[in-house]
Order: sequence, then structure tokens, then C-alpha cells
Amino acid sequence: MTIDDYAAGFGEEPGYLDYGRVGPLSRVAAEETLAFTQVLERARHGSMEAFEEQDGRLRAAASDLTGTPADRIVAVPNTTTGLMHAMFGLTGTVLLSPGEFPSLPIAAVRANEALHSVQPAWLETDHGKVTPGQIRDQLEANVAAVAVSLVDPRTGYLCDLEGIRQVIGDRLLIVDAIQGFGIVDAPWELADVVVTGGQKWCRAGWGTGVMTLSERALDRLTPVFSGYTGTEEDEVWDEVPPPAAGARAYRVSNPDPIAQARFAAALEELAGVGVPEVNSRVAGNVSRVIELADEFAIPVASSRDERERAGIVVLEPEPEHVTVLSASLHNHGVTATTRLGTVRLSVHAVLSEDTVEMLRGAFVSFNTAATY
Repeated sequence: MTIDDYAAGFGEEPGYLDYGRVGPLSRVAAEETLAFTQVLERARHGSMEAFEEQDGRLRAAASDLTGTPADRIVAVPNTTTGLMHAMFGLTGTVLLSPGEFPSLPIAAVRANEALHSVQPAWLETDHGKVTPGQIRDQLEANVAAVAVSLVDPRTGYLCDLEGIRQVIGDRLLIVDAIQGFGIVDAPWELADVVVTGGQKWCRAGWGTGVMTLSERALDRLTPVFSGYTGTEEDEVWDEVPPPAAGARAYRVSNPDPIAQARFAAALEELAGVGVPEVNSRVAGNVSRVIELADEFAIPVASSRDERERAGIVVLEPEPEHVTVLSASLHNHGVTATTRLGTVRLSVHAVLSEDTVEMLRGAFVSFNTAATY
């Protein structure tokens, strides 16, 4: 598959620049959803077995992209569920930034409140950027794990997993990967726990996700929320067996096979085109958006260094102009996220000329209103 074939699967209307919130379904994900929905609707004799195959299919697809063996991958319904598994299963201190997306700090605090087996240690950062140097300077001997977002959702900063691994040694490295999975060719093998959902950059819709675990993570984490499908047997009656030995232990119940099918289809497509190819297109489109913002002297708060960014461009006008910029984008049909005094544009592998012109029009209107 070529990158142009991949790009042809984007069906959203011009003006959509909000993949960091949710990515509209890719063509293959939508088609897979429809196909399996029709199978479930008709329930023809012998057709239901296809649903049972989707868990293995999804884990195989995730294995191809991450390099993690399929038996160390488990499907989860969303990123937060996987992070809760990791935090509640941890014993010791976890070092993380309080400025991460709420899923991470809340999971750490809830685990501490409920079990008292994990203690969050709050990392001081450089305006939200988690760097190896900051971790090194604040790493105490009692820290058992470090948790970080691959891409910070507020700053767009792409963290240095290699540098972090060098600094933390054999401590567990837990990665919330959702803001980069599918568009960043990250060294996943350096992380002990990688959790992502499929509804953003993978464009696979809600209810999709995977959690990968290293051998070290399987050895050190406790599968606290291990349900009846998290044992070695498909069904257990009249007994309560221990959790399975591998990642299967982190299953709570039967997953949604239609969600698994559309996520698997999206990941298979990504593997076919290659994440580096997608990343290259994203990088070029991000640069184009930054250049357009520069043309209109709109401050860009996110990094200009391709090594420190993925698909997020953060605009930070003067506080009194944030609402004006947000309204200008809305009035020109540009979908973006306004949050905490900034405007976030999320750029994927497709950036149509129509979208560029809509963005240009919004910037012209903003400049006119801001200088009036």
C-alpha cells in the first residue's frame, strides 16, 4: 500500500483539524464495522465464530506495529482502562507529572487511595515537557516506575523514550501513547507498559484500545482487575482460578469484537503503508500549518523541532484574543480544540488545499478583529 492509498481513506470534510480529540473513522474501519454489524444482524448459522477470531487478529496487528509478542498484548476498551490496570497493579512510588492528561494522575491517586500500595511522586516539568534531565534530577531511590505521555496533549511535545529509559534503568516505564500511536514510529520495546486507544490518530472509533506489557511488567504488576475471562480457561465454573500468566490476566470481560475488528483493520492498514511514511506526511503538514501561523504572526507555543513534535500545533495568542481566534476558526468551518488559553490544531497525513484556505481565511479574520 502506498501513502496515497492510505490518504484516500480519509473521508472527513475540509476544515477538520481535531484528530487529537477524535479522528473520524477511516474508510477501512467504517467498512469493517458495517460488515461485522451486518453479520451480527443476520446471525446466520456458523457466522458467529468470526467474532471469536477478532481478539487474536487485533493482538497480531498490534504486535506487528509495536514488536511486542501477541501473548503480551491485551485488548482494552480505552486508554484509561489500561492505565488504571497499570496503576492499581503497581507497588511502590510512581514518578509522573501532575500536568499529564487527567487519566494518568487520577489513576495514580485512585490507586493510592484504594490500595495504598502505590504512591505518586509529582514531577516538576518545563512548561509541561517531561524530559530525561528532569526525571534524572528528581529520581529518588524509592521510585519503582515512571509514567509519561508519548505526546503531551497540551503542548504537543514528543517525549524522548530512549533518553528516559537510559535515565531510569530497570524501573518500569509506563507510556500513555494515545496522542502519537499510529503516526509516531516510537521505540516501543523500551517501554514496559504501552496503552493506547484507537479513536484518535488511528481513526478506529471509540471503544478500541490495546495494552502491551513487557516481561518485566508481567513480573512486577499485579492484575488487580482480572475478570472471569482473565484466566487460562475460556469459561470457569464452580471455582475461582488464578489470573492467567500473561497479558490475558488483564482482561475483565469479553471485549467488543466489532470494535476489535475495526481497530485491527486500521492497524493492518497502518502496517501496510508503514508508520514512518505516515509520520513523514504528518510532519510536512504540521510544518505547513506552522508556516501559515507565522505568516499571520500568530504565536506558536508547540515545538518547531520535528524531533519534539508529532501532529499537534498549539497556538497561543494574547489571552484577550483566544476567544476571537476560536470564533474565527469556527466561523470559517475549521474544527479545533480551545483549552486553557490555547488553540490546538491537530494535523494528520491529509491536509487538503480547501482546509488550508479555510484556515487562512480564519487567520485573516482573526488578525482583522484582533487589531480593530
